[in-house]
Amino acid sequence: MVAVDDAGVVAPQGLPDGRPLMDLWYPAYIGVGSNLDDPRKQVIQAFTELATLPSTRVILTSPIYVSRPFGPVSQGDFANAVVGVLTQLEPRALLARLRALEAARGRPEQRERWGPRIIDLDVLVYGRERLADPELTLPHPGIVERNFVLYPLADIAPDLDIPGLGRVTELKGRVTPEGLRRDEPSPR
Repeated sequence: MVAVDDAGVVAPQGLPDGRPLMDLWYPAYIGVGSNLDDPRKQVIQAFTELATLPSTRVILTSPIYVSRPFGPVSQGDFANAVVGVLTQLEPRALLARLRALEAARGRPEQRERWGPRIIDLDVLVYGRERLADPELTLPHPGIVERNFVLYPLADIAPDLDIPGLGRVTELKGRVTPEGLRRDEPSPR
């Protein structure tokens, strides 16, 4: 038996004899970034929204880092973080939910590569999954060169072994912190 939810995500309901499926939870790490409309606030709001995803639990959130933009487009600095979740959503279903959150916040479906954005949510790692298709590549292909991903990821999962790439701590050691600073919240 199969059901389809409002987002078009197929969800198995149980075995043919009526017994429930075993609930398997998969660790995943989501990159969060923004450089428009108070980027720090946008990232914090994304933390809250990620906690509302069905069949998903936020386990860890990294500190926020401020980084210079990646790529050739002239724009303001980014606020970046990484969120560790446990999810029962399949990788593509998780990506669909992230795209729906982006759209709800006003991010257009057609976007300028490396351009400014109100919110950017990327599946960085999903368990031990390795996947390469036009819609989703796992692990995320940019991890090894992006300090704004590796530094926050190292704060919450330094010993994570990213499939085919290596341990986060080792990968972080290969990039410099140039153009990156940990954002310290202002005192209240």
